[in-house]
Order: sequence, then C-alpha cells, then structure tokens
Amino acid sequence: MLETVRKDKRLPKAPLKGINNSQFWWRLMRPHTLTASFVPVLIGTSLAFSAVGHIDLPVFIAMLVACVLIQGATNVFNEYYDYKRGLDTRESVGIGGVIVRDGFGEKTVFYSAIILLVIALLLGIFICYKSSWLVALVGAVCMLAGYLYSGGPRPIAYTPFGEITAGFFMGSIIVLLSFFIQTGTIDYTTILLSVPSAVLIGAILMSNNIRDLDGDKKNGRQTLAIILGKDRAVKFLSGMFIFSYAWIVCLVLAMIVAPWLLIVFASIPKAVEGIKGFRGKTLPVEMMPAMKSVAQTNTLFGLFLVVGILFS
Repeated sequence: MLETVRKDKRLPKAPLKGINNSQFWWRLMRPHTLTASFVPVLIGTSLAFSAVGHIDLPVFIAMLVACVLIQGATNVFNEYYDYKRGLDTRESVGIGGVIVRDGFGEKTVFYSAIILLVIALLLGIFICYKSSWLVALVGAVCMLAGYLYSGGPRPIAYTPFGEITAGFFMGSIIVLLSFFIQTGTIDYTTILLSVPSAVLIGAILMSNNIRDLDGDKKNGRQTLAIILGKDRAVKFLSGMFIFSYAWIVCLVLAMIVAPWLLIVFASIPKAVEGIKGFRGKTLPVEMMPAMKSVAQTNTLFGLFLVVGILFS
C-alpha cells in the first residue's frame, strides 16, 4: 500500500520513519477536531432518550463511530489536497504533517481516507437497516460534503462558506440524524437545540482559519476570516460564542427547554480563554492554544448540554 516517496522539496530528506507507528495515523486524523463529530451524536441521542425513555445502544455506537470516521476522512482528504496544491510545507503549523514531515506517501494518505469512508458506509448500512433507508440519502450527502470541503475543482475550504457548511452538516444534521434513528421522527425542540451545536462547530473552523489567515491569503483562499480581517474575525468568533449561550437562555425563557440546560454556562471560561488567546497574537504557533480552547469549548458546551437534557 505504501508508495515510494517522490523527491520533492516539500518532503523531509530523512527516509520513511515510523510508518507503522499509530501516533502518526492518529495525528493524521487531527483528533482536536473530532469533537465536531461525537458531540452532536451525544446531543441528539440524549434528546432521543429524553423523548422515548430508551435508546438502541448498537445503533448509537454505530452512529458515533461512523461520524468520527467521516470527520477523520474529511481531515485526511484535507491533508492530501493541501499537499497536492502546495499549501503544506515542513514549516507549516498545525497540520497532521504526515506527508510533508513524516514521509507518508500521498497515495497512502488518499486511500486511507477512502478506507475510512468505506467503513463508515458499512456502519451506515447497519444504521439504515435498524432505522430507515432515508438515512442513507442524508449520510451520502454528508460524505460528499466532507470530500468537497477539500476536494473538487472549487473546494469549500477555499470559500467563505466553510463555517456554515461544517456547522450545518456536522452540527445540525448529525444532531437530527442521531435523534431520528432512535425515535423515527424529528421534533422542533431537537431542531432548535441543534443550532448552537452548528454555530460552535463553525467556530472551530473559524479559529483554524484565523490562525492560517496569512498563509491562506497568500495561497489564494477567500475564507471568511480573510474577508473580515484578523480583528473582525476574532470579534465574529466572540459573537458566535455569545449567540450560542444567548440561544439557550432564549429557549429557557420561552419555556421550550428546562432551566437545567443553563448548566452550559459552566463552559464560558474556556470560551473566554479561546478569545483572549487570539488577541495580540500574530504567529500561527502562538494561536495554537487558542484553537485548542475553542475546540474544548464545543466539547464542554455539548457535554453540559447533554447533562442538562438528561436531568430535565
């Protein structure tokens, strides 16, 4: 499966090393982003449990694993296509780096993403068998969106629509699917509670684009962060956090959800930490801790939301 690494100034001069080392494969998956896959599944499943009083555990596990694999495949495709387009070098900050630094063959990386999608597809067939074959259509669209994020003639990652695409498919759609496969229906409360999940997943991508703003601009990307500029992009990120917390308050005041869900406010310190981490920073490596805090905010907000749902 491994190919001979071609001579390229973007590749390390050292021979292949650690190809069988699991840490490289794990880094290729970009684990800090996987919160965008498992948190929405937990939210949707907890809402289903609250609605019907039970869940199908094998279906839940299959959904959880499939979503993580699709997110992982999206990250792997991103690594492959960024390399093919010359965006990644040995000096790049924050990427998996298995091609440009660790000597993985580009075809190895590409086919790894395909394998992840095939496994996710098999899990999807099981989920459809246990729930509804309508799930197959939605799942196929999600997989296609994951590929088109980095692949295709006009990758979504190169446009201002990356945040809304990631938020919609990995946030709202996954929450709704996780609820539907357990209950066979969708209700308005689930739709409303999928909104902050979509916004916070979009925030993860926004933080990534803020960090990479200068490099992306040089390479012809037109991300939302580039259009807004660094300072306004950080303010926009702050607004995404404020909106997410305010949304829960509005739902509580409207008596659509129980006050227990206000427990999500316990995650605010991590959100504040993320915003402060971007201010005054100019180098990508300096902004890495802020990116981590933004991803952790999504995780904590989601887990506290699940706790609030179960207690209510």
